[in-house]
Amino acid sequence: MEKDKSIYIGDTLFPDCPVRNILARVGDKWSLLIMHELLSHPAPMRFSELRKAIPDISQKVLTTTLRTLETDGFLIRTVYAEVPPRAHSFMEACQPMVQWAIDNFAAIMKDRDRR
Repeated sequence: MEKDKSIYIGDTLFPDCPVRNILARVGDKWSLLIMHELLSHPAPMRFSELRKAIPDISQKVLTTTLRTLETDGFLIRTVYAEVPPRAHSFMEACQPMVQWAIDNFAAIMKDRDRR
């Protein structure tokens, strides 16, 4: 059975050596730097924050490296159901319109039904 090369990294001379396999994974150009940045922050980091902390990494490489580190169990990705911070000020500006829609919904629906 052929090993999936996207998951398995091995030395061509010693393909089953666990030390070489793990060192090849974390010894690449970006993995240690990414893990260092993540551990240096007391709170979880957003992707964009991590990208700003490592400005010379491309979005594609950062995404691929994060997925690989997650696959190997070096980090855990957690998705938070929250509005990005900059949307808060926009939603504050929209709140009067939202309230108006709530207050006038019944009348608007009644007018729609008449037509």
